Amino acid sequence: METEKGKFDKIIDILFPLDMSCFFDIRRMETSIKVMLVAFIFVGFIIKSMDVVEIDEDITKIAKQYFYLDKLIDDYDLNNTNLVHHINQALKANYGFKKDIDYVVNDDQVIIVDQFTGRLMQGRQFSDGLHQAIEAKENVTINVETKTMATITFQNLFRMYKKLAGMTGTAKTEEEEFRNIYNMYVIEIPTNREVIRIDAPDLVYATKEAKYKALISFVKEKYDKGQPVLIGTIAIETSELISKLLKQAHIPHEVLNAKNHEREAEIIANIGTKKSVTIATNMAGRGTDIKLSDEIKALGGLCVVGTERHESRRIDNQLRGRSGRQGDPGYTQFFVSMKDDLMVRFGSDRISDMMSTMGLGDQAIQSKTFTGSLTTAQKRVEGNNFDIRKALLQYDDVMNNQREIIYEKRNKILDSESIHEMVLTTFKNHVTDLVNSHLYPEGHLTDEDFTEIVEFANENLLREDIKKEDINNLSAEGTIDRLYEQIVNEYESKIADLPEAVTQEFEKVITLQVLDNYWMEQINTMSHLREGIHLRGYAQEDPLRAYTMEGFDLFDAMMQRIDKDVSIFLIKAEIRHNMERKEVSKKMITNDGKEADTKKTPKRVNKIGRNDPCPCGSGKKYKQCCGK
Repeated sequence: METEKGKFDKIIDILFPLDMSCFFDIRRMETSIKVMLVAFIFVGFIIKSMDVVEIDEDITKIAKQYFYLDKLIDDYDLNNTNLVHHINQALKANYGFKKDIDYVVNDDQVIIVDQFTGRLMQGRQFSDGLHQAIEAKENVTINVETKTMATITFQNLFRMYKKLAGMTGTAKTEEEEFRNIYNMYVIEIPTNREVIRIDAPDLVYATKEAKYKALISFVKEKYDKGQPVLIGTIAIETSELISKLLKQAHIPHEVLNAKNHEREAEIIANIGTKKSVTIATNMAGRGTDIKLSDEIKALGGLCVVGTERHESRRIDNQLRGRSGRQGDPGYTQFFVSMKDDLMVRFGSDRISDMMSTMGLGDQAIQSKTFTGSLTTAQKRVEGNNFDIRKALLQYDDVMNNQREIIYEKRNKILDSESIHEMVLTTFKNHVTDLVNSHLYPEGHLTDEDFTEIVEFANENLLREDIKKEDINNLSAEGTIDRLYEQIVNEYESKIADLPEAVTQEFEKVITLQVLDNYWMEQINTMSHLREGIHLRGYAQEDPLRAYTMEGFDLFDAMMQRIDKDVSIFLIKAEIRHNMERKEVSKKMITNDGKEADTKKTPKRVNKIGRNDPCPCGSGKKYKQCCGK
């Protein structure tokens, strides 16, 4: 039987017939990475239970069998990119996301678990079809994918306000960000009662195994003594591991995670009781004063144990702050290994080499040098995160400029009693775009340009056909004025017999529907552009500048499409007296503090072509009969 490695190599030989050694050696990759890469590029195979389908024949046959596709290898069809995307999301859902760790299933719903707090995030969904893939995996009802109708960074959200103020015990570590982005200054205020908590130096071990062994021994010592212990972790996986080790040591304990979400208040209330051992994420119980009895105070108060250092000092400080509140005694201790993610990524290689040379085995080291190395690593991560958030804000500023233009336009529509003059301006803008689009590259209108303009106008904008001879000798400005005049006359004639209120609502409905539809599309487009724009840096191009320029082009094209569709819908749509404007989103607020609503886009119906036979059976063309 063919080995798994052999199956993958066979797929790879088909997918990568050319020598790609100058880029990467795919055959040296781990099998899991091979699976993801191959799945992302090619969708003609199925992975089940980590086994690849037997491929003894041309892989194209498998594509035909499972996806009803004729070709995917030789002539890659862009129409199949959506299928590639969904296959990739299905792989992520099946192998990358775990039940009761990344999400839980309650009442036929998949609910996301916050990886920092362990709390359930009701109403939230994974994006890009991933949530639906997880729902399919768990065999629950597959809900319609949510659509982003508005987006803004926290930084821009907070900057909407003229005055900002707040209070937190961990602001000092983020002082630079508060000052540079929000122009806020951090002032330290002493606690109302002196903190008498003992913050012991970190215990540093060479390996994770040694660290966990020492941690369990430490917890057992405190448990036998009767002192309550709170074990803080930075990931749910770590909580599960510690829980398993405590069970092996026969130490009763509680685990505060997504499985026990409903019991959070009860678990936190019992943290300070005698012989209680609780495992929770570093964020659990924040802002809570854990009450201690006199007996517990005599034992030394609440003992807080950290299983590793978080990349942010703020989170570590929040964990320490569970103990020693309101003048109570307390004890905190962090257990760290040189194999922790933080130390592997940003720690000192010199210190790691030193510990390996010393051959300490399971022994720990307590030293200011090691603690300083940890703090330095955290500061580096915080600096990197700050740079990322700062760059994110710069990118969002580009989007924010577009956002304010769109919302200002929506607010004007919603606040105006009549938008008739705005509609006429839209007609003029669209006709101008139509004519100007034919000026290049020649710089003037040719005979072919006049033909295309007339055909488009007769098909989409005019009820009575205009002849080519009517505009053939006109300039670009004259052509614009001629078309605009006829469009306005026909439109005014169309609405002349309707009540003014009906006309006003008709114009608002159409304009808002088109505007909202294109704006939601623009949000997704800009998001996709943002994901890959950093690659421009390899071509010695500033990614932010490229994002700004291309974002402007996309926005300009969107505004032209809005003018086009509004014009066509208003001119061609049938006006009914029972029209209603349906709300599809909450009110949206921009940096100018104004509010607006979004509307659904009307469903398009099959339209009879102007040159098609008239459905009345007269034998005439539609444009010469009922389409007049």
